[in-house]
Formats: sequence, structure tokens, C-alpha cells
Amino acid sequence: MERMAFFPENLAQIRARIAAAEQRAGRAPGSVTLLPVSKTFGADILREAAAHGLRRLGENKTQEIKSKSEPLADCGISWVMIGHLQTNKAKEAARLADEIQSLDRLDLALALQKRLEIEGRQMDALVQVKTSPEPSKSGMALEEVGLFLQAVAEQAPRLHIQGLMTLAVNDPDPAQVRACFRRLRELRDTLAPAAPAGVSLARLSMGMSGDFEMAIEEGATEVRIGSLLFGGRDYAVKG
Repeated sequence: MERMAFFPENLAQIRARIAAAEQRAGRAPGSVTLLPVSKTFGADILREAAAHGLRRLGENKTQEIKSKSEPLADCGISWVMIGHLQTNKAKEAARLADEIQSLDRLDLALALQKRLEIEGRQMDALVQVKTSPEPSKSGMALEEVGLFLQAVAEQAPRLHIQGLMTLAVNDPDPAQVRACFRRLRELRDTLAPAAPAGVSLARLSMGMSGDFEMAIEEGATEVRIGSLLFGGRDYAVKG
């Protein structure tokens, strides 16, 4: 298979669309961060992306971070875990990732805390919240998040919660998609005034290639974009 290349024109188009969505929503220019989702794309493509300033990358699996971190060690990449994380993978996540955006249960938080203590590290985290009715979507129930924030602050101090993350419903009706993003923002607005010491809810990670503009209009501070940036994954080079 011919090696795919990184396309800087895709990056320019995405940044222009983010800027336009910020303007439509009355948001400050530059208030929304792009998190490139690099899952299934090989180290050569990611090296090109790093050369264009993309040095913070989202991955779904610890195995992929492990396989890419060594050949890209000279690129200064910060790895963000965005996929569902099994508790038995906490050891690798605590060693390899700089941030987790899919923190969704206390046993995982405690497992990460234990491994972070061993590694002598700390880690930023976003709490993944389920705003969609789809059974396939992971995340904590909205009504459980407040108590969870308190538990993490007390029992897992090496995890520094910075905000919330969600996956919108897969629905052709934009109103249904937008409602998921609105639920997360409203939850943040409700919980933020009484957040435990050391917990920040400033960040909202929501929106992907097909819906990120709606997410920005509903308050996203970060959008996670993969295929729109790197191209279709049917052609991705693995490894």
C-alpha cells in the first residue's frame, strides 16, 4: 500500500471552520482547541503532523500509544487517551499518557491513582459523561457526576480533573446531536460553582469530524477530529 501523507490543507480548512464557528457563537477567537485523533494512523504520518505543530494527539488504545511513542520520541508529542479504558490497562495509561478524557468510574480512577503513585507522575483528566441514549456510548450518568468529582478529589489526588467530555448521539437530526452537547454544558454550569477544591470544570471536550461546529456553538472548548484531518481510516497505515 502506498504510504499516506499528512495534508496541511486539511488542517487549514479545519482551523478556518473552527474560527467561523467561534465567531457565529460569539466566542473569543482561539477559545477552542483542536485535538487531532490519530488512532490507526502510522508514525510517519504523525511525524508530519508534528512538524506542522500538532504535538498533542488523541488515541483510543494504550497499545497504539505504546507502539507510536518510541518511534516518535523525538517529536515532543503529548498523548491523550480518549477511548474507553479497561482497569487492567491503567498501568500502561499511567506510564504512557499525559491525559485521559474517558474517566468514567471510580475503580478506574483508583487504579490510575495507584499506578501514578508508582510512576511518580500526575495526570490531567476529563470525566466522560453519557449524554446519549445509545447503549454503545460509554460515560457516567449525569446525576452521578457531582459525587464522582468529590470522590476523585478525595481518593485520587494525582488525577487532576479539568472538565467534562461526551460523545453525541449518532442521529441524522441535528437537534438531537446538539441536545447532547447542551446537556454537557448545562451540567458543567450546574456543578462548577460547587466543584471540590482542586477540581476544574473549565474544559468541555465535545464534537468530532461530523458535528464539531455544533459543539462549538454549544460551548465546546475542545474538538476531537480525526478523519477530517488525516483522511479516511480505510487507507490509514498502521504501526
